[in-house]
Amino acid sequence: MIYSNDDVIQGFDEELRYLNLLSKQFPTIASACTEIINLQAILNLPKGTEHFLSDIHGECESFNHVIKNGSGNIKRKITEVYGDTLSEKEIKSLATLIYYPEQKLEIIHKQEEDIEEWYRITIYRLIEISRKAAFKYSRMKVRKALPEEFAYIIEELMHRGPEEYDKEEYYSGIIKAIIKIGRADEFIIAMSKLIQRLVIDRLHIVGDIFDRGPGADVVMDTITKYHSVDIQWGNHDVLWMGAAAGSVACIATVLRICARYVNLDTIEDGYGINMLPLATFALEFYNSDECASFKPIVESDKIYTDNDLKLIAKMHKAISIIQFKLEGEIIKRRPHFNMEDRLLLNKINYSEGTIELNGKTYSLNDKCFPTINPDKPYELTQEERELMEKLKSSFLNSEKLQKHVRFLFSNGSMYLKFNSNLLYHGCIPVNDDGSFKKVKIGSSGKYYSGKSYFDRLEILVREGYFHINNPEARLYGMDITWYLWTGPDSPLFGKDKMTTFERYFIDDKETHVEKKSPYFKLEDSEKMCRMIFEEFGLNPEVSHIINGHMPVKLKSGESPIRANGKLLVIDGGFSRAYQKATGIAGYTLIYNSYGLLLVSHDPFESTQVAIEEEKDIHSTTMVLEKEVERKRVRDTDDGEKLIAQIKDLEMLLDAYRIGLIKEQR
Repeated sequence: MIYSNDDVIQGFDEELRYLNLLSKQFPTIASACTEIINLQAILNLPKGTEHFLSDIHGECESFNHVIKNGSGNIKRKITEVYGDTLSEKEIKSLATLIYYPEQKLEIIHKQEEDIEEWYRITIYRLIEISRKAAFKYSRMKVRKALPEEFAYIIEELMHRGPEEYDKEEYYSGIIKAIIKIGRADEFIIAMSKLIQRLVIDRLHIVGDIFDRGPGADVVMDTITKYHSVDIQWGNHDVLWMGAAAGSVACIATVLRICARYVNLDTIEDGYGINMLPLATFALEFYNSDECASFKPIVESDKIYTDNDLKLIAKMHKAISIIQFKLEGEIIKRRPHFNMEDRLLLNKINYSEGTIELNGKTYSLNDKCFPTINPDKPYELTQEERELMEKLKSSFLNSEKLQKHVRFLFSNGSMYLKFNSNLLYHGCIPVNDDGSFKKVKIGSSGKYYSGKSYFDRLEILVREGYFHINNPEARLYGMDITWYLWTGPDSPLFGKDKMTTFERYFIDDKETHVEKKSPYFKLEDSEKMCRMIFEEFGLNPEVSHIINGHMPVKLKSGESPIRANGKLLVIDGGFSRAYQKATGIAGYTLIYNSYGLLLVSHDPFESTQVAIEEEKDIHSTTMVLEKEVERKRVRDTDDGEKLIAQIKDLEMLLDAYRIGLIKEQR
């Protein structure tokens, strides 16, 4: 790079402050040159493997297994290395060891007669698999991933070259020493977890971690410890985020859903929130009520007594009525939400047990409303107010919940642009003709659409949680967070209404209909996809939209691939509730240096079966796109950042060489 002195000095007038800071990190010409060479080399490495998952809905065992097995990637690597020398049974056994090393080692100790020989063979095999998994990364990146206590040893063993026959005794001696001093188990566990980490470079969660399944808190524990992850919020996620912020409407809805799916363990055991106040309230006001419409749905294998289910049904109804009241308060407070059609408590004829909707009268299947004043149906009773204050305090003071929600804020967003892919959970509000719908936000009357709508919503959600010095702004942010859960123009919901009340109280299913956004009718339209790409600043020729939210009913002939591959819907039914309709148990989208792969998963029995019977999830892989030339780091978003860093370092070199900045030796 050659400049005239005048050009260089003029350019550095604006950059000198930044370059002085950069010189602290690279104080000499030699250190800057070394970093440039390193970054240039990294640009030529194959791009890392990205995994995309959505709509986990608390199914912690299935989720953890898919993460541990890399959507079948670990078994593929074992087969590539040992397919010609190991039997299928041996490959399965080695794969299970890598997925669940602690548990599998307990079984091995009971079965193996010559444990030292097993250790020796297994450690050699794990080293080879780790080398296969690490080949696309720089040594520095692999070094950062190594477990601290074994870092030096693993690095020595992993970088053993095939020509180093004269050092074979050296490597053999390392392994013998590991076994002799009783550290083989710990070493195998460390190697297994390293392999798990190396097969997934970045994890994308395209929304809906929470609700329905039994272990959303366990899923969040895994995600918060993950080495590289981002989250695009789903409507179930923002509901919990609103609850953690203190929105009582969101709190009531979270509890209603947990009661509906007998998932109160997540609330009580997972997040330490006391449900006794709600149980006591429910028994006081609904003790003689059968609450037949509120009988909980049991989807887990856990056994519940009749008395347990009866109590949960009463809690379920009690919190549902409170939810409807609290939602009414928001709808009245925010007329621009255009949700007056959701004000239903005032449409009930309490003496006759009927309700009038759209000019038609329907009989209610449950006419018991002991806490509703027909003259003021949205007013909470004193007992209800006291209950919600206790519950709000519990949510605000749940250390684990607050930790998880802060992680959702720090690692999450309404949408993400990453390596020519646009990730968002549900939809983009559009009109019937496919044009972006303009939506009013706030009392100022300002309208937003497309990308600006997403950006504004994200700011408001964050204000609802963080804006503690402005109560009015915080309340509006919490109301918007609730709106994202259920509002007619919520991009995370995508329907004109949520007919929760009707599904509980009216048998006629014509009242249960929820009309989907026009977006879902236009998903096969390349024209709409191109319009979205341009709106978000992406190249329509090479980009993809990746959605979750709407389960793909593969069983009914639906395809996850829309608009000639421009749009991919990856909600395949992690949640058991959807698997009858989808016919599978979830999708994983994989984007590696060779292209895009869509992996569909069969239902996962249990972790115990996976360990004891070495039974993996059966997965089917479909190649969506294959790259003509293998993608390199330089072709990615990270590559763009590295190229920018190289340019900065080159400017620093010029500054050193002409004396604008002095080397620090």
